[in-house]
Amino acid sequence: MTGTTNSLIDKASGLRVLSVANQKGGVGKTTTAINLGTALAAVGERVLILDLDPQGNASTGLGITNDQRSLSSYEVLAGEVSLSEAIQETLVPDLHIVPANADLVGLETAMMSEANKPYRLRDAVSTWVAEQHSGASGAGLFTYVLIDCPPSLNLLTLNAMVASHAVLVPVQCEFFALEGISQLNESIEQIRASLNPELEIQGVVLTMHDARTGLSKEVALNVREFFGPKVYETVIPRNVRVAEAPSHGKPILLYDHDCPGSKAYVELAREIIDREKMYQAA
Repeated sequence: MTGTTNSLIDKASGLRVLSVANQKGGVGKTTTAINLGTALAAVGERVLILDLDPQGNASTGLGITNDQRSLSSYEVLAGEVSLSEAIQETLVPDLHIVPANADLVGLETAMMSEANKPYRLRDAVSTWVAEQHSGASGAGLFTYVLIDCPPSLNLLTLNAMVASHAVLVPVQCEFFALEGISQLNESIEQIRASLNPELEIQGVVLTMHDARTGLSKEVALNVREFFGPKVYETVIPRNVRVAEAPSHGKPILLYDHDCPGSKAYVELAREIIDREKMYQAA
């Protein structure tokens, strides 16, 4: 299956695929992916996280050890296994993951001569969606896929965006917050023009916000001026418990469900669901 039409853009499937991406590192992409995924599952959605970062931090943050990554996103993109074969359960009910490992570093070289390399993930997800609707998966239907992207526009991020309906952009409330955003916008426009005409920015989430500092307030204002209504009302606070949770292999809702970070991600999940309903109705 190749070409410029994104076969996933199908309201009847009931599935939404979102890339969590920003070409600037350290903005909270992985933290957002695992904690938003957990929050979506907590409010009744069935979620799959696709870890496409060679560092595999999303996998680690959900308690998946290196020994449990023999089937990973590398094998899926290389066409060695199906997506359904690589999916693993996590500690969170209704939250699953396709883990990542360092093998992803060599993917671009391994696929250098492949004609359809930007479409590998899209095709794998399309096949998986068909399996779900045929009943072949033997489980309930998933409603969200969140793709944790590496902090660069490489073949991995390209595959993620070609397979996605939309991009969710974390932006940290720190100096140089808008650095790389113009590059990301350009990348999305290029992908829309040639590979996935339906791709859009689903929303922008402000992360690492410290209400005590003038800098955080100023950055939040600048981001809202730049992106307008694309910015979610929910702001993710800078929170020590959120930073601690990955070292325990748990999302923040399991590590400390009552801290401000947990509450913020639940609110973000509800806001995203509401926004998705509006998109679906349009």
